[in-house]
Amino acid sequence: MFRALNRLPLFFMLLFFGGKALSADVVTQLPDMSRGDYLTVKIAVIGPGDELYLWWGHIGLIIEDTLSGESRLYDWGVFSFEETNFYSNFAFGRLLYACAVTSVDSNFNRNIRTNRSITVYTLDLPPEKKLEILRFAENNARPENRNYWYHHFRDNCATRIRDIVDLGTSGNFYLRYAQAPGRLTLRGHVRRHTWFSPLWDWLLSFWMGQDIDTPITVWDEMFLPSEIGKRIEDFTYMAQGTERHLVSSVEVINEAEGRPPVLDAPRKSWPGAFLLSIAAAALFGFPALFAKKRNAARIAFGLGQSALGLFLGVIGLLLFFMTFFTNHDYTFHNSNVLFINPLLFAALPFGLVYAFTGNEKKRRRAAGILWILWTYVFVGAALSAALKILPGFYQQNQVTLALVLPAALALSLMSRRLAR
Repeated sequence: MFRALNRLPLFFMLLFFGGKALSADVVTQLPDMSRGDYLTVKIAVIGPGDELYLWWGHIGLIIEDTLSGESRLYDWGVFSFEETNFYSNFAFGRLLYACAVTSVDSNFNRNIRTNRSITVYTLDLPPEKKLEILRFAENNARPENRNYWYHHFRDNCATRIRDIVDLGTSGNFYLRYAQAPGRLTLRGHVRRHTWFSPLWDWLLSFWMGQDIDTPITVWDEMFLPSEIGKRIEDFTYMAQGTERHLVSSVEVINEAEGRPPVLDAPRKSWPGAFLLSIAAAALFGFPALFAKKRNAARIAFGLGQSALGLFLGVIGLLLFFMTFFTNHDYTFHNSNVLFINPLLFAALPFGLVYAFTGNEKKRRRAAGILWILWTYVFVGAALSAALKILPGFYQQNQVTLALVLPAALALSLMSRRLAR
């Protein structure tokens, strides 16, 4: 009876407006106990997209309002390349993201056109919690509140939704998962999404330091949208004295076609990297055998050294910059910088000297410097591997070591031979 009395203001509003959708101003004036009854809260988990920054999927909060007739999607993953100083901010690790609100249909249509999977989870929450989530989302979407500094693992579009789920369950979601051990490290979760692109899989892992190799919790794993979908589907909590399933229904809106699947665990890549390094050593070794006798072999060997030095110098420069001069904290404490860094740019000019100079003395001097350079790379990589016996050095850079050690040793020995 008391609940019916609480709905009397709503009855007269509906009577007055003749069954039409109520305006937002009128809706906000409804009693709290009635207002939440007309809200439906959903979470949309969106699969990987084409661009690199979309490989880990996306997520949004949906609030359907039967009184206003609106269905809105709150998205905390919005950024713009047109933003002032976007590229300099990105370089230094200052990623400004925002919360934006769009219609559900337009958002879904856009993702369907780009062949992305969409799964929608309807949440079973008490009316007062649905209203609390609505107010929280609306406040976040206000111009003065919508911007935030993005972090790949600690504060992103998924962690914002994770925290909203915790809000809706009165902290029970956090209590369940904050101490529960995760099944993988942050690096492992990143790499199970990048396996299909060997170059980017290695590069991203190469740039990330050891801080992402520590054990994490299930709560931490929910920096990924798919992990949130997995956890909320199985979650139960106590509300109003009864245990209830958080998810009341699951609807698959779209299934992506032809996309590489996301693996349950990352692939072991170091054996393939080791074989690739041996093949590269053999590729360099063949012209090195004839470099003293044939101009073509000498040019090929020198140009190969220059190209390798340019590539390793560029990625080493980026690593050096991110490690020591930016806010990209997931690149900090990276032992790869011991042996791949801007010093490797030296192979570019000295490789060209060896390839094209007609002066025998200069050619031997260039080969001698290349010998020193590749010996340094080999020793640095070996030192990085040896440091793993100490508890403070636990970076999972086996793929990089497997890729570097055989090739660096072969280049060192070949350059020494040519320097004589």
